[in-house]
Amino acid sequence: MKLEPIIQSLLDTDFYKFNMNQVIFHKHTDAMGEYIFKCRNPHIVFSDEMVKEINEQIDHLCTLRFHQNELNYLKSIRFIKNDYVEFLRLWHPIREYVKCGVNDNGELYCVVTGPCFSAMQFEIYLLEIINEVYFRFKYNYDELLEQARRKLKVKIDAMSKGKYTFKFAEFGCRRRLSREWQEEMYREFITKTTNCVGTSNVYLSMKYNTKPIGTFAHEFVQMYQGFPNIPLAYTNHTALKDWFAEYRGDNGIALTDTLTTDLFLLDFDYLNCNTYSGVRHDSGDPFEWGEKILAHYKKYGIDSKTKTLLFSDSLDFDRAQALNDYFKDRCKTSFGIGTFCSNDTDVEPLNIVLKLQKVNGRAVAKLSDVDGKEMCSDDDYLVYLKKSVEFRLEEERRLNALKEGK
Repeated sequence: MKLEPIIQSLLDTDFYKFNMNQVIFHKHTDAMGEYIFKCRNPHIVFSDEMVKEINEQIDHLCTLRFHQNELNYLKSIRFIKNDYVEFLRLWHPIREYVKCGVNDNGELYCVVTGPCFSAMQFEIYLLEIINEVYFRFKYNYDELLEQARRKLKVKIDAMSKGKYTFKFAEFGCRRRLSREWQEEMYREFITKTTNCVGTSNVYLSMKYNTKPIGTFAHEFVQMYQGFPNIPLAYTNHTALKDWFAEYRGDNGIALTDTLTTDLFLLDFDYLNCNTYSGVRHDSGDPFEWGEKILAHYKKYGIDSKTKTLLFSDSLDFDRAQALNDYFKDRCKTSFGIGTFCSNDTDVEPLNIVLKLQKVNGRAVAKLSDVDGKEMCSDDDYLVYLKKSVEFRLEEERRLNALKEGK
């Protein structure tokens, strides 16, 4: 089987890739990164035929360049700067940065190594390629497409009847069934419902004249762990500072759980609470997380009704509606829904990631608010990172106890 090119535009990626990339382009062009692929589903085997197709798709990806209309679109976004767009005019994916094959167990490995500003851009493209190749080669794609259409119709019918009242953005690039299905699904949502307010897919945003949605991901905060002059437990502080310096509050939803939300909140002070328009949830119990965030705003005397809680952790529509009903009278709510939109068939979707694992030769990691989402190539470093985080949290608790006279 030979597929047509899966990636046909370099805009066919998540918006936050450009947001993060602009900061790195302006501040950290010397940072070197390594990304490693992982499939969290057990016993998933990639055949030689699949791997050959994946590598040929990567070859094609690396022939692409940004077209003038695409650069003009990026330039039209208020906080994307002209010098960065001119850099993208010159930039392209470099094939030598990517190694992809299978190990003796038939498990796919994929490693991207290069300057962070370039290596990071491969993530979404590669996940889109890997996922689509797997499902087209493993299953009857036409049957999967019909299953996805049937389930989409049920969702749209439920929205039209008022079962679902929340607003959401489509976040399905990385685990989509296919490029064609993501576009069909998105077109159906924006033409037949009022619930979908945009997508993370920049190409679809440009094509359908809708809002591209996204700010930053865990990799942005992880990157700062690779800089030896920044204490590990203060990387949130530096990342938030750099983000504000770049966007001056104009691009302001902050992700809380890279090194646990409790640590994040130590750096999410009065200035940041007011500067950032809201925060994003991506691990742990969303109801407990939301209560913790609202209490934090209250501590600083900030009206939480002016702030947004964005939920994006493995959501389906019932879960999103429950969260909306629970929080809607106390804050603005927003939802990013991915796989449930872009790869909802009768077959279990792949849970695949391509995570930043090293910066400047140093291990980096994400801790999150729940066990199971950690991914680190160095077990000793992971232990050290956890101890660094816990030490700062314990010190904060000790100081608070002294302040309260306990």
